[in-house]
Amino acid sequence: MKVLGIETSCDETAAAIVEDGCRVLSNVIHSQIDIHQIYGGVVPEVAARSHIEVMIPVVEEALSQAGLGWDEIDAISVTYAPGLVGSLLVGVLTARMLAILKQKPLYAVHHLEGHVYANFLVEPQPAFPMLALIVSGLHTQLVLFHDHGKFELLGVAQDDAAGEAFDKVARLLGLASPGGGRAVAEAALRGNPNRYHLPKARLQNPYDFSFSGLKTAVLRAVQAECGKGHDFPSFELAALLSESQRNDFAASFQRVAVETLVEKTKRAYQEYSPASVVIAGGVAANQELRRQLREALPHQIEYAPIELCTDNAAMIATLGYYVSQYRDPIDPFELDVVPTLSMTKTTWR
Repeated sequence: MKVLGIETSCDETAAAIVEDGCRVLSNVIHSQIDIHQIYGGVVPEVAARSHIEVMIPVVEEALSQAGLGWDEIDAISVTYAPGLVGSLLVGVLTARMLAILKQKPLYAVHHLEGHVYANFLVEPQPAFPMLALIVSGLHTQLVLFHDHGKFELLGVAQDDAAGEAFDKVARLLGLASPGGGRAVAEAALRGNPNRYHLPKARLQNPYDFSFSGLKTAVLRAVQAECGKGHDFPSFELAALLSESQRNDFAASFQRVAVETLVEKTKRAYQEYSPASVVIAGGVAANQELRRQLREALPHQIEYAPIELCTDNAAMIATLGYYVSQYRDPIDPFELDVVPTLSMTKTTWR
């Protein structure tokens, strides 16, 4: 079964074709990072317009790379939640149009669950029960999957997600943004992770996350290091830091953020004894996170390739394949986007 996946939840326009939920035939991603670079973050209106310009060419390139025609596509899978409303609409309207014109069954899937299913494109595939740490720009959560489409949410971010905190710290330190997570990780390689003492949040639910306080602690530490008060503009602080200070702040922040993620994942592993553990989302590409998880857990973790950790359509096509095994396709005339939909509202078995 060959599934065309379409993903436009934020600033990546992506289309991919996956066979039987495990074999990637094509994976095309058009990045907007250069467009948003001057703004220091993703501008929703700009992102939506860029999606409109390249959506159809990206789909056509996915078909071309796979060497397939429409007669050989068995179904279409599209991200309908969560994400930026304008961006989601471009992908969903495209998928609806193609499903109608090409008479293909259509499946609507959740972006975060799609990130988890990127791990099913790696051999050996994860076994159930499966513990998933999902860490992206806007979401951080621990999920226990009992089977396909059957899961329970153990903990979620109560404020800033891990990826969001990485991006905000990157801007504070004058590092590249968007894509701040990669810039912080690169700077951290040259820094001392124990140079600055930063706090870890303590929450009532041991599996919930909070990174807002950590982000603020970095700000206060930078202000103190620069000899500036709370009234000094935060966007001017980076110019007062030396390169070594910037690297040390990046390393110290990353150490605490990653330790927080690893400690909660290890605790869940010890309590629930899953058969497999996966990490998913853009922050899953962080090498320090991978290293610490590998050391903390006795279970061997098979990580998805870096290109499948960030937003892509191969994961959407893969999830769509599994959904199709248990659920009827959706009416393309009725599908709409849900920008803030929780994973708990999407169980499909």
